[in-house]
Amino acid sequence: MQQAANAEPARVGPLTGVRVIDMTTVMMGPFATQIIADYGADVIKVEPPEGDIMRFAAPMRSPGMGAMSLHANRNKRSIALDVKKEGGRRALLRLCTNADVFVTNNRPASMRRLGLGDEDLRATNPRLVRVSLVGYGETGPYAGRPAYDDLIQGISGVPGLVARVSGHEPRYVPLTMADRIVGLNAVHVILAALIDRDRAGEGQAVELAMFETLAQFVLGDHMGGRTFEPPLGDCGYSRLLTPDRRPYQTSDGYICVLVYTDKQWQAFFRASGRADLAADPRLKDYATRAQNYHSIYALLSDVMKTRPTAEWMRLLHDADIPCVPMNDLDSLVDDEHLEAAGFFVEMEHPSEGAIRLTGIPSRWSRSQPRVTRPPPRIGEHSSEILREAGYSTAEIVALCAEGAVVDGR
Repeated sequence: MQQAANAEPARVGPLTGVRVIDMTTVMMGPFATQIIADYGADVIKVEPPEGDIMRFAAPMRSPGMGAMSLHANRNKRSIALDVKKEGGRRALLRLCTNADVFVTNNRPASMRRLGLGDEDLRATNPRLVRVSLVGYGETGPYAGRPAYDDLIQGISGVPGLVARVSGHEPRYVPLTMADRIVGLNAVHVILAALIDRDRAGEGQAVELAMFETLAQFVLGDHMGGRTFEPPLGDCGYSRLLTPDRRPYQTSDGYICVLVYTDKQWQAFFRASGRADLAADPRLKDYATRAQNYHSIYALLSDVMKTRPTAEWMRLLHDADIPCVPMNDLDSLVDDEHLEAAGFFVEMEHPSEGAIRLTGIPSRWSRSQPRVTRPPPRIGEHSSEILREAGYSTAEIVALCAEGAVVDGR
């Protein structure tokens, strides 16, 4: 487990020197900019005076400092601006004059009404990369509709897939899956746009739509026969849609196993004491197995019930067959590998006391990113950021008096 320093060291990482104005809320945008911040960029989180709504998702020790928000906003600075007030709008545009990236998940029409549309941003700084995270692409009939993780999972077919394999009612995946998948895509969009900016000499506007992104994710696995014209069959990848593709029940618990290659199947026959299965024509080779996933996975399910989990783990490890225990959330946090790899970061937060955050999963030989800045309070860095943008103390006081800025120090 890594221990973050209480006194903030200099920013480090491959994106040190890049400045990002982050006007995103909830999880999709903040997750993307968290990764960018972890890589060393100076990410300025622009929040409304009341703060990002995810700040209030429990559990929390202090109001506005919910657990999910702590994870999504480490390594960032916070400025609280009311961009509906002219002073707040002008302050945001001034922050963009020496920034590299501006990213928002506000609807484009709302940004234009505020005088913060793409043309306004481009006029402020032609080198600025402007990234708009939207629910649906602006050229389609769903443009401008509200979008949240649950809605995008639903319209992208995810609950239907869950129902199809479980035989039960449709369910959302119990993760902010759409937000995080789109957030990951937003990271590479931002990085690619920065590379293009440096080559072309000017920034550009990039739109990334949640629906289209998750549709690509789902259909990459499941477009199946409809990949071809005329179709060669139905949608769906049969291995993923097999009801028995799941953690296998043992005689005393569960285990996750994938017997995949010909070599692994031969090893499984020996390890399980089921040499008779070698004669099963359905298990002959990969091509044959691929046509019989339903029956093969059902067969595995029956065999795995014959021994306890610990015995299976020993037998399968010795046979070099991929397997892992099935963690629940608590055992995941306590996983011995994550502990040994230093995955978690502990730090003393100025207002929240001792906290533990997930760390950075990549390892770099030279410019290793680090968690060095604790998640900020609402508007904690407002005055500091405005001073860097050239505002005088008197101007900052006036903005605060106007209600355009909240100083959360």
